Amino acid sequence: MLCLRSGLTRALAARMPTPQVCASFATGPRQYDGTFYEFRTYCLKSSKMNEFLENFNKNVHLRTAHSELVGCWSVEFGGRMNKVFHIWKYDNFAHRTKVRKALAKDKEWQEQFLIQNLALIDKQENEIAYLVPWCKLEKPPKEGVYELVIFQMKPGGPALWGDAFRRAINAHVNLGYSKLIGVFHTEYGALNRVHVLWWNESADSRAAGRHQSHEDPRVVAAVRESVNYLVSQQNMLLIPTSFSPLK
Repeated sequence: MLCLRSGLTRALAARMPTPQVCASFATGPRQYDGTFYEFRTYCLKSSKMNEFLENFNKNVHLRTAHSELVGCWSVEFGGRMNKVFHIWKYDNFAHRTKVRKALAKDKEWQEQFLIQNLALIDKQENEIAYLVPWCKLEKPPKEGVYELVIFQMKPGGPALWGDAFRRAINAHVNLGYSKLIGVFHTEYGALNRVHVLWWNESADSRAAGRHQSHEDPRVVAAVRESVNYLVSQQNMLLIPTSFSPLK
């Protein structure tokens, strides 16, 4: 009887369809590339912004000796004033742990940057995100300004909203008014959150491009589909610092 049940169980399992998982945003166990990005946001005390950036510029080489700085920006529009946003790249979590331990032992970094700047910082936040598999980290053609758009999507993950979101992004890319730098899916922090980083020649060229996109039927159709899965969104206009690799 036991053998009969076991055989019946295997037969039913063989007939059941394999679950289909949307791989376009795959993270966690499905994230084959271990490389991830740490988003750090520092809210500075009033009147301390320039002092912080000057010290960062002077000593950034001490920090980049340990890991790669992708970009560093000051927030011009969209949120709290006196805010600095920067992105760091790591090969995997073991790499980040190794870097943090090395920084804790780096007396020069501690004395020349960390201790001096801690008094200038009012609040710190961080998130861990993967670059989505269908998007490579790009570089701008020249210096400009950046827009970081943050999408909070409905629970259910990329299997629910990944394809529609990708179509909406590609619709904007195809117009060519703005260059896509990267699309990131949060692993630690607010879940079901996607960060999209755009480059524009100027704030005015960005505004002109947005007006154009609002009148394009392809963009309108793609966005209408994607917003069915959207909870909220916000954006920031970012100005690259003098020492930012992404200008």
